[in-house]
Amino acid sequence: MVQIKEFRIVMPMSMEEYEIGLSYTIMKMEQQNTNSKEGVEVLQQAPFHEDAKLGKGHFTSKVYHLQSKIPSWMKGFAPASALAVHEDSWCAFPKSRTVIKCPLFSKCSLTIDTVTRPDNGCSENAHGLSGEQLAAREVEIIDIASVSRDYWSKAIGAPSVDLTAFKSQRTERGPLLKGWMDSCHPVMTTYKLVTMDAPIWGLGERLEDCIIAGERALFLACHRLCFAWIDEWYGMTVEQIREMERQTDMLLKKTLKKAGSNKHEGNTKTLKDELVAVGS
Repeated sequence: MVQIKEFRIVMPMSMEEYEIGLSYTIMKMEQQNTNSKEGVEVLQQAPFHEDAKLGKGHFTSKVYHLQSKIPSWMKGFAPASALAVHEDSWCAFPKSRTVIKCPLFSKCSLTIDTVTRPDNGCSENAHGLSGEQLAAREVEIIDIASVSRDYWSKAIGAPSVDLTAFKSQRTERGPLLKGWMDSCHPVMTTYKLVTMDAPIWGLGERLEDCIIAGERALFLACHRLCFAWIDEWYGMTVEQIREMERQTDMLLKKTLKKAGSNKHEGNTKTLKDELVAVGS
């Protein structure tokens, strides 16, 4: 049975700021989760010019070697090395599509369609779904000021930050107190439609629930940090982000190939500090 779940994530920033902030956050999280034993491998980054739904944008292909974060029950089906996750993403902001596959589960499909709008989560059909799809869809609004303590939230291991007490020094936004989504300005929402199909007898439903829960935890962690790190990326341009992505690719490849067990000191340096060191 195909599961369709729409996550709505409200953010206290403009859409233009979000495009910059999210890219910066993804790069920094990848850097913090990559060492000589496991991490993120960027295979390709290139522009694409024609797509029926997205138009033109930026294509990225990655492989996630994150064996230590895989649930123990899933490791029982195969060696952890066989559970690498392949991700292809077509981003044409404010829309994008991400397709995630695992070679071990070749019959399974996970697609994430994203639409970003300048509202507070009130668009009831941002993806233009059919009546049948709407009937099957489940909606959840994610509050980035909330904290989750499920398995996947712990496995992601994102730095802890209390957004109900955090205030940005550069923008003076925050803290995010009760009811903030109805009163903050600027505001925007990213609508993420997750479609998961795992047609595996005896395992499919459990696998679907597991993967969707993992995506939810990742969405929450990533967007919490996007706001928590606003003073690091605020004021950057798209051109600066693209150059940082290029340098980040080099940094990740260098780290994955490095012998030994050195890890990046992500808690003491900003991503910009790390990339300046690579470029020097």
